[in-house]
Amino acid sequence: MPEHPAAPAAGRRLNPLTGLALAATGALACLAATHWAVWAGALVVAAALSARAGTLRRVAAAAAVVVAPFALWAFLIHGLFFPEGATVLAAWGPARVTVEGLVYAAGFVLRTAALVGTMLAFSVWADVAVLRAALVRRRVPAQLGYVLASALGLAATVSDRMRRIRQAQEARGLVVRPGPGGRVLAARLQAVPLVLALVDEAGERALALDARGQALPGPRTAYVDEPDSAAQRALRWALVAVSAALVVAALVPGAARAAAAAGGGG
Repeated sequence: MPEHPAAPAAGRRLNPLTGLALAATGALACLAATHWAVWAGALVVAAALSARAGTLRRVAAAAAVVVAPFALWAFLIHGLFFPEGATVLAAWGPARVTVEGLVYAAGFVLRTAALVGTMLAFSVWADVAVLRAALVRRRVPAQLGYVLASALGLAATVSDRMRRIRQAQEARGLVVRPGPGGRVLAARLQAVPLVLALVDEAGERALALDARGQALPGPRTAYVDEPDSAAQRALRWALVAVSAALVVAALVPGAARAAAAAGGGG
């Protein structure tokens, strides 16, 4: 089985579908829960698992690229213009820094960081070849399996691509000014070529797959070893049940309130 360059032997004994189930359950918990303890717990677990796999620095770098713009937006909008804010710390005309706005913005950033960190922890750790083989063995359509595996492979290289883009721009004379403003401007200049490169690579991969008959019907044979065990299969089914419970817990109260409102209005 191909070995992940940054993962220890213990991590390679974990089936990628088990890791996917863990990440999906963590992401659903971040979306369904409304308490900061759940988001902080998911973030701590993702960081701990990434540290164990030896991928924490890559996950942190990639997450920072995604979370930092959201954090800046959240604290500017909710920290200064939160309509429900009552405890004013400072005011400049219509802008008011309130405790309630800062708390709301902090929760928004923490939730986003937990969600992004959970998914990136899996995408950086996962061996794309083994994941695709696991999906093929379970009769997942080849195109869907490759799209998922390719998306994870691209996400795992975001930090490396950003570093290369920054080095290329600095070699051409880009000067990153000190302070948050300079970093935000540099991130914007690096994000455009990053997105264009990812779109271009996705098109090239699609053409290569079509040329090799990937879209043809019929069974697929995988020659990659897939680690698995009865305990992992039981864990995956348990995580599926937990995920279903999270979805039901999030949707049923809202549906009940909507039905009650409709009945009261009638």
